[in-house]
Amino acid sequence: MPTTATTGQPPVTTLTPQEREMLYAVGCGLRDAEIAAALALPEDAVAGRLARVLGKLGLRDRAAAIVHAFDCGLVAPSHGPSAQTASPVPQAEVRRAREPQWHISVLGPLQARRDGRPVDLGHLRQQAVLATLVLCPDRTVSRQKLLDGVWGLEPPMTNVVPVYIYRLRRILRREDGPDSVIRSDRCGYRMAPGAVEVDVACMEELVAAAGRAERAGELAEAVRLCSQALDLFRGEPLSGLPGPFTELERLRLIERRTALVQRKLDWQLRLGRHTEVVAELWALAAEQPLNEAVAAMLMRALYDSSRQADALAVFDRTRRRLADDLGVPPGQMLRQTHQMILRGHDAGLGLARTRR
Repeated sequence: MPTTATTGQPPVTTLTPQEREMLYAVGCGLRDAEIAAALALPEDAVAGRLARVLGKLGLRDRAAAIVHAFDCGLVAPSHGPSAQTASPVPQAEVRRAREPQWHISVLGPLQARRDGRPVDLGHLRQQAVLATLVLCPDRTVSRQKLLDGVWGLEPPMTNVVPVYIYRLRRILRREDGPDSVIRSDRCGYRMAPGAVEVDVACMEELVAAAGRAERAGELAEAVRLCSQALDLFRGEPLSGLPGPFTELERLRLIERRTALVQRKLDWQLRLGRHTEVVAELWALAAEQPLNEAVAAMLMRALYDSSRQADALAVFDRTRRRLADDLGVPPGQMLRQTHQMILRGHDAGLGLARTRR
C-alpha cells in the first residue's frame, strides 16, 4: 500500500472509521443517494461528510478522492461497491461506522434524525434549549445562559432547565448504551464532541472548500461547492423557536445565506454565466430591495445579457426605494455601475475590472 511519502497525502489512518467508509464509497463510484443508502445517512449529510474527508486529506474534489482511494489501496481495481475485501478497514470499525448517527439540522425548522429517521424533540422551549447547545459547539453553556437565551426577560416560575435537559438526554441517547450526546457538569451542559453531525458545520466546511477552489482558480468548482452549501438551507433557520438567542442566530444565519448567495452569483458572473443568474438575482433583489450590492450585480447581469433598459430600470427603482425608506442617495458602487451602463460599449471593460 502506498505510504504518505509516495502519495504526497496524509494516510487514511488520519480519518475516522466513518470518514474511511465515506472515502471507500466515493472510491467505488457511488452517487450521493447510493452513499446515503449504504451508510444509513440522510442524503443531505453526504456532501458535508465528504467535504471533511477532502479537507483532512488535502484533496481538491471528488475526482481526487476517487484517485486517492485507489492509490492508498482502500479500493482495488476492478472491484465494485460489493468488494468489501478490498477495504483495509477492520470489520469492527465498519460496524461502528454503520451504527445509527445523530444528525441535527438548524438551517430550517429544528430537526433531529437518527439513522435517517426524524425524532420528536418535544415542545418549542425544549427545542430552543437544544438549539442553544448545538449552536455553542465545543463549550459549556451554563444554566443561567440557557435561561437568558431561551426565556429572556420572562424567566419561568420554576427551574425547568434541568427538566428539559433530562428529557433531551433521554431522547438523544446513544443506541449502544445509556450515554446521551448531551453532557453535564457543575458548570452547565454541552454537546459531546463528535457525537452529532450538524448541518451548520457541514455548510461551513463546504464554504471553506469553495474558498480553496476559488484561490486555486477553479471557479466552476467553487460555484458547485457553494451551491451544495446553500442546498442545506431548508427555509428560515430555527423557524418558530422562541427566545433572544435563537432570534439572533436566525438573523445571523439568514445574513450568512445572503452573503453566500452573493458570493456564488459573483463567481458565476466572473465565469460569464450572465443569463443563468438573472432569475436568482431578481428574486434576491425582491427579498432585499435596499441591498445595493445585489442591485449592482443584477444590473451587471442584465446589461451583459443585452438588457440595458432593464438594468437602468433596476437602478431607478433602487434609487427611489433608498430615498423613500432611508432618505439616502445610491452609494458609489451603484452609481458607478449605472455610469458604466450609460457609457455603453466601454462599460464592459469597467465591469470586468469590478469583478476581479
